[in-house]
Amino acid sequence: MSFSVQIGLLLALATALTSIVGFLLKHRGAVESPPVELAHPVASSLTLFRSRAYTIGIVVATGSWTLHVVALALAPISLVQTVIAGGLALLTVVADRVFGHSVTRREWIGVGLTALGLAVLAGTMHGVAESRHSDYTPATLAVYIGLAAAVGLAAAVSARRIPFGGPTLAVSAGLLWGASDVSIKALSGHLDSGPFGWIHPLALVILVASLVGLAVSARSLQVGDAVPVIALTSATANLCTIAAGPIVFGEPLPDAPLALVVRVAAFALVIVASALTPPPLRAVKDAPV
Repeated sequence: MSFSVQIGLLLALATALTSIVGFLLKHRGAVESPPVELAHPVASSLTLFRSRAYTIGIVVATGSWTLHVVALALAPISLVQTVIAGGLALLTVVADRVFGHSVTRREWIGVGLTALGLAVLAGTMHGVAESRHSDYTPATLAVYIGLAAAVGLAAAVSARRIPFGGPTLAVSAGLLWGASDVSIKALSGHLDSGPFGWIHPLALVILVASLVGLAVSARSLQVGDAVPVIALTSATANLCTIAAGPIVFGEPLPDAPLALVVRVAAFALVIVASALTPPPLRAVKDAPV
């Protein structure tokens, strides 16, 4: 494993912890703020900054995002996201011990299984840690991020009509942020062109997907419980970005059939664990989203 990749993975670990703290601070601020209206995402999201907790959470999240960008520039996207996703194991501990949330046994199990599945994924990543793997085909990238963003927006719209809006909005935010993360990884490949390499259409994609995802995430924190919503958002974003490794950036898949089966099984475990994480379906008190 190259030194730059090692640094990238250390930064990914720091990203994992700071993102959890930022999420929980934003949750504390969001639940005491007026509802975010997805029909007016900018105006209603700005009211959240009247909350000190939400503002501090955004500052922490911005620092986490910066660490994430540097990590993606130094290491393969699948490894970075696997380390970050493995940090989900810290979510229940921080939520329970530091922020005073009542974490159910089901949530402990769901988050723990998610972390286990992502750890198994990491064990099948042999052969991808020798370079940053940032090359891509523009058409493949466009289809991938376009599909992730479209499904994410569709989930946000459908959340208005179903009784479990919090988890659905969490999945929506995760897909939008996944599209942004994949775009960041692709844009990092243009750094060889110097600082002007960041002047690229992908920068606009990153900005729009990040801001819309921020509004959707804020609403999910208002209508859903903290631990399941944060876990679903993180797991969805990480699955989206980990899958982009071989699909978009040409990261090698395991040669041995058994290793390939183990990787697929690990993906399945994460999906099942994410399904366990939300609490039993309940009606959302705030109908409009």
